[in-house]
Amino acid sequence: MKKLLFLILTGLLFSCNNQEKMQKVKFSGEAQGTYYVVTYFDSENRNLQPQIDFLLDAFDNSVSIWIPNSIISRINNNDTEVEVDDWFRGNFMLSKDVFEKTGGAFDPTVGPLVNAWGFGFTDRMKVDSAIVDSLLQLVGLDRVRIDGNIVVKEDKRIQFDFNAVAQGYSVDLVGELLESYGIDNYLIDIGGEVLGHGVKSDGSAWKVGIEKPKDNASYGEGLKAIVKLKNRALATSGSYRKFYEENGVRYSHTIDPKSGFPVQHSLLSVSVLADDCGVADAWATAFMVVGVELTKDLLKKNQFLEAYLIYSDKEGNMKTWHTKGFSDILDEEY
Repeated sequence: MKKLLFLILTGLLFSCNNQEKMQKVKFSGEAQGTYYVVTYFDSENRNLQPQIDFLLDAFDNSVSIWIPNSIISRINNNDTEVEVDDWFRGNFMLSKDVFEKTGGAFDPTVGPLVNAWGFGFTDRMKVDSAIVDSLLQLVGLDRVRIDGNIVVKEDKRIQFDFNAVAQGYSVDLVGELLESYGIDNYLIDIGGEVLGHGVKSDGSAWKVGIEKPKDNASYGEGLKAIVKLKNRALATSGSYRKFYEENGVRYSHTIDPKSGFPVQHSLLSVSVLADDCGVADAWATAFMVVGVELTKDLLKKNQFLEAYLIYSDKEGNMKTWHTKGFSDILDEEY
């Protein structure tokens, strides 16, 4: 009995000493046109920001359309000498999977329509049905493939934009980098796409907020809920940040790849819980395309996902709905 008690006390002492040695490291920066914040606990108190910045810069040189000589930009410009790397291939394959499972609701070739409606990097066009029909000829992930390391397009005018998946994908990459250094307890936030792994030094869960939809809101301006994350990722997509109004009509930045028009439904925001942040990011975008009811149908068919929906009812009141599994991580609602 004394020996057992000694072992227990020794174990507790070792555990306490080990916790005391764990140092909190936190830093922030900019990447992909947005912010990032990384927090982790490390017994060696290492600052890995230079390594993370290097990784994110290299990632941008693969899949950022804002960099003229990135792999994706060269593919969009039909450079015959460019080959895909693992990051482009990973974004493509993930996009293809969600494209197929959502019947085309998620499509990274929708860029020409995004630009035409004024949400890309070109001036807004005076869009009508004829222009939409012509641009729809350039949309369709089923019209492109990767043959070896070469992208093959049915129409050379087809272009890629991984904006709706790359941010979450980069969160996963940063997580992999931290784990390669033996760091298992961390929280990564890149532009609101979040991955929480392990726990904080006191054993408590990582907590992150889900914003209350508000027109032109800044990040962190008012919360609708707080959730606990452990070895899971959370990505949120919403219609309340990017939109414009013209002649009394509100145009959302979320474009339906099948109709070619901005979506007009009651879904204001959707937060998706998944094992990987890239997966959560892509599905959140797809759900914003299809709206509340079709999102519920897709969640029934893809039960590896959990989701929290914020929407307006017929009277304009803000309502919420979430999957049963999402209840396990809900800490507070407002």
